[in-house]
Amino acid sequence: MHSILFSYIKKKTAIDEEDFNRFSHCFKVRNLKKYEEILKAGEVCRRVYFINHGCLRFFHLNEEGKELTRYFAFEGKFGTDLTSLITNEPSRENIQSIEKSEILYIDKDDFYKLVKTEPSINLIYRDILEMAYVTSVKRIYNFQGEDTLKRLRWLMSYQPRILSRLSNKMIASYLGVTPYTLSRLKSKI
Repeated sequence: MHSILFSYIKKKTAIDEEDFNRFSHCFKVRNLKKYEEILKAGEVCRRVYFINHGCLRFFHLNEEGKELTRYFAFEGKFGTDLTSLITNEPSRENIQSIEKSEILYIDKDDFYKLVKTEPSINLIYRDILEMAYVTSVKRIYNFQGEDTLKRLRWLMSYQPRILSRLSNKMIASYLGVTPYTLSRLKSKI
């Protein structure tokens, strides 16, 4: 149940099993159905999620009701709405499982308590923040001024699992194109 999380933390820190077992109980297991929402826009995000199996999608609806996807979190990754979690303001996005998924979650208060008391979790939190920043900057610069084919190639090199596991509609919402345009571009690669 917690072995994937332990492996993730062990790769990034010098934690041993005994230290991990001191706090692993704070991470609760939840099984999600396909398309189950765990955060809705307008709610305050109060949890940090770790994906054991499956995939979570982070998206919002624009004023026209079009879905715009910000991020996909696959197995062995953390995901949350950091902005809402940090500011306690209502989230602008939804978090939804797009496959039958098993996640671990930890409540915000417990997570921040561990950040203060467990050096390994402090390092993980710093890693989450750093990777969120790096991912955002790369995505912004790779998407600004690039044609759609280059964006698709970037996506294939950055997150190759997306193309084999997700629908064209979801991928298109991530790239900011129509599903038709995406299908046409995929045939060119």
